[in-house]
Amino acid sequence: MLYHHLRIHQIFGANTNVGKTVITTALCRAAANKSAVKATGKATDIATPTVFYLKPVSTGPRDEADDIHARRFGGPMKDAIATRCLYQFDEPISPHLAAALRAHKAPTDIELIKKISGYIEGVAKTVPSHTNASLFMETAGGVHSPAPSGTTQAEAYRPLRLPTILIGDSNLGGISSTISAYESLILRGYDVESLLIFKEDYYRNWEYLTKWFADRNRGTVGTKVHVSILERPPARHSDPTHDHQMMEGYYATVCDSTTGSNPLEASLEHLESRHEARIRNLESMPRRTMEHIWWPFVQHGMVKDDKDVTVMDSAHNDFFSVFSTPLKDTTTNTRHEHSSLIKPSFDGSASWWTQCVGHANSSVTLAAAYAAGRYGHVIFPTATHEPALTLAETLLKDGPGRGWAERVFFSDNGSTGMEVALKMALRASNLRHGAGRAGSVPKNEVGVIGLKGSYHGDTIGTMDACEGGVYNTVVDWYRGRGFWFDVPTVSFQNGYIRISGPDTLLTTSMPRKTGPVGWPEEFSSLAEAYDVERRLRSPLAKAYSQNIRETLERLILEQRLAFGALVIEPLVMGAGGMLFVDPLFHRVLIDVVRSSEDLFSHGTKLQKSAPRGEWKGLPVIFDEVFAGLYRLGTLTSSTILKTHPDISVHAKTLTGGLLPLSVTLASKSIFEAFKSNEKVDALLHGHSYTAHPVGCSVANEALNMMERMRSSGEWDVARGRWGLPPVAKGDGTTPEIWSFWTPSFARELSDLPIVEEVMTLGTVLTFRLQDLSGGQ
Repeated sequence: MLYHHLRIHQIFGANTNVGKTVITTALCRAAANKSAVKATGKATDIATPTVFYLKPVSTGPRDEADDIHARRFGGPMKDAIATRCLYQFDEPISPHLAAALRAHKAPTDIELIKKISGYIEGVAKTVPSHTNASLFMETAGGVHSPAPSGTTQAEAYRPLRLPTILIGDSNLGGISSTISAYESLILRGYDVESLLIFKEDYYRNWEYLTKWFADRNRGTVGTKVHVSILERPPARHSDPTHDHQMMEGYYATVCDSTTGSNPLEASLEHLESRHEARIRNLESMPRRTMEHIWWPFVQHGMVKDDKDVTVMDSAHNDFFSVFSTPLKDTTTNTRHEHSSLIKPSFDGSASWWTQCVGHANSSVTLAAAYAAGRYGHVIFPTATHEPALTLAETLLKDGPGRGWAERVFFSDNGSTGMEVALKMALRASNLRHGAGRAGSVPKNEVGVIGLKGSYHGDTIGTMDACEGGVYNTVVDWYRGRGFWFDVPTVSFQNGYIRISGPDTLLTTSMPRKTGPVGWPEEFSSLAEAYDVERRLRSPLAKAYSQNIRETLERLILEQRLAFGALVIEPLVMGAGGMLFVDPLFHRVLIDVVRSSEDLFSHGTKLQKSAPRGEWKGLPVIFDEVFAGLYRLGTLTSSTILKTHPDISVHAKTLTGGLLPLSVTLASKSIFEAFKSNEKVDALLHGHSYTAHPVGCSVANEALNMMERMRSSGEWDVARGRWGLPPVAKGDGTTPEIWSFWTPSFARELSDLPIVEEVMTLGTVLTFRLQDLSGGQ
């Protein structure tokens, strides 16, 4: 939340009993004085509040509440200060305990944030747009003191990411608690703009912290921290009247002076300066970006104006915090100056399908910080480190490589992971089938078998492994190497689950049905459509098999083409248009390729038949960069297709959306193709940051979080709507076909006149609309 006319600051304490309420009250009083001087030229009372004190959660007797204290000591300008407490609990204990003693349910974090946001929005609407108003939101206890829900405050208030003031600890041990609090806030993306601390001449924490923050301000992390030292307030007196007089005298001394030497005045000036600088920076970012950045996948000639640039101030959970100037009222031609300059925007693409645990998740952030602090980066060839080894063992023993893969090769993104996979497959295939030897095809003439509409990345090799299209044909070095089959798809159409595709995939003897292109298969449920083993006995499976075998014979025996790998995006082709391929076609294609060893010898006598347990026909590559790791509700597509690849690639959600990292998993026989006593036979591929510890550590935490979500029953409600038992009662062998969207929603959406088809699986929902002109 950010406004031109309302400066908002959240106040955290480094600990309990550090004077947070006293200093917040002092800030309110000094800000009211400053506002009055600006408005009238002198510190005289004004009727309209220009300073707002907010206490989201308060515990203890109501007459001792912090908002009452702030109101009581507002001084000569108290009418310019409005105070508010949102949740009051009577017991003077931690909010999560106090809330538990209440008969009513404690507010959730979402309810708390909504109530705070609603209050701030209301204040912004009531304050005149020409006013320079301030709002100070005081938290309870320390940075990690629990909110009513039990979540620590640093986590609970993170969706707001308000500019922060930290109240330092002047007591024994306060240096440590202050720095720890600061780093906890920085780790979660807060901008700590100011540190205020009492002057105490025995421990002299203020002296050390002033130097520490001055040194830290030389860096680039977060904003520069302004440090202000305040005189300590008087000790509490047993007589209430005398105590009030002493505190009033204290506030008058530290707040009511408007000279430049007043530390509160200097602090307020800094906060105001930071507020204005932040808005200026955000406003300038579109123009500066258009002048200096070369975006991926963007035609810059189509970016015409600042409004075409999305300025992201931050992100949290499933939302971006996007900066935008207030919209104009078309009737009055004036801007809505009372609306926030930063608004939440739903991340509908999960940031190119990388997110799975939410933006700025503190668990993966801590994993990154731990590995960065322990290792930084270390060289990897012939070396090892715990994060990489743990990740490899997890992927092979309990992850997508379970039951078939033996080795993990690390790279930095999905495209390079696929480059590695192609190098692995082609080497293994050429060694067995003799490509490059006398009388055989040259090694550089060997292509791949794939599917039309596939996409495996933007590096040269992966582009060549795809049929020519918008992503690759414009690249000067592009040379498509292979053959790509037409694909049948599965989707909801007019309320029914159907398989559809080109008639060329069917045989002339296939019985036809009326309906989309005469295809014969229709299902009552997605589980039935994805029951691949049952469908292998269907006439359609026979038609697929016959078509694929005949096509391969024509390509290899008649056209003399040579192939070295089968490359597919199992179940769904993401960048190709979210096409959900009929899983039966994928399975039959794999089976036919593996049973056609006789076709892939590149015109020479077979060098070596496939030993038991090794790959057959051609190495099969699963590109699971998009679809793997629960994107489609299951760990890997192998559990649905009921067959394993020889090589698979995983990225995107592997690190929970925090860092680039990719893994290429390979079977023993693929690995053995590179093993010898000659260096030149090795897989000579890698990059400087191979298996970087930070990425591996984050991936371990992300996989752990995914498994906890799955096994804890967190998805059981959604699974139940698709007829699946709770995870704890599943047998682990039945394909888990389900979605976060309900079957009825998918059917009803597909039945709308404007909708051509709908498909959903796991976290993915896709639908195609009819063109109003009659097309698709």
